[in-house]
Amino acid sequence: MRILGITIPDEKKLPFALQVLFGVGHARALDILMRANVSPVKKPKELGADEENAIRKAIEFFKIEGDLKREVSGNVKRLKDIKCYRGVRHARSLPVRGQRTKTNSRTRRGNARKTMGTGRRALDKK
Repeated sequence: MRILGITIPDEKKLPFALQVLFGVGHARALDILMRANVSPVKKPKELGADEENAIRKAIEFFKIEGDLKREVSGNVKRLKDIKCYRGVRHARSLPVRGQRTKTNSRTRRGNARKTMGTGRRALDKK
């Protein structure tokens, strides 16, 4: 089963299989299935053509995948353009939501190690 050009895994139950779509979490997946009137215990390979179409129609109600990514990137670009604090943090690739940066910002900074005590390689033993 393919939705919006994304292949939905056949072996997972529908609420978890739909989460491969950007912008669909567990709650939204259950909401989509409720709108489509499809049982959440089914797997995608067990669906009929009418149920697949009902799911596609229910998904069209929400903004997901390309449209959502475009909106998010537009919001970040707007913050950068007006040079607000959050926009500056985005531009410098630093944590935006108030996290500490002396330690624990490896993910956002790309695993940057800038001090002597945090060397990546283990010292060779003699």
